[in-house]
Amino acid sequence: MIFIRDEPVHDEAEMAEYQRLNRERGSDGFDVKRLAFYGAADALEGPAPDGVVVLEFPSVEEARAWYQSPGYQAALQHRLKAATYRVIITEGV
Repeated sequence: MIFIRDEPVHDEAEMAEYQRLNRERGSDGFDVKRLAFYGAADALEGPAPDGVVVLEFPSVEEARAWYQSPGYQAALQHRLKAATYRVIITEGV
């Protein structure tokens, strides 16, 4: 799963609440691994993102289940108010 933040955060309080909820709930029993978390990003093509997160799940189905879980959906409402993201689930190799 890839999270691309296109612009800087425009509501710090909402982002802080999103992060707090994610810390408290953790992965809620899902097998999730952080592969990239807001490290330096060098755009070779297209516009440079403000931030990128890459999460690994055992399957697309598990990634979708995590995203749709009550715990993440509660946090998501705050992220949507805080910043503009694109979120992509892609199948690995």
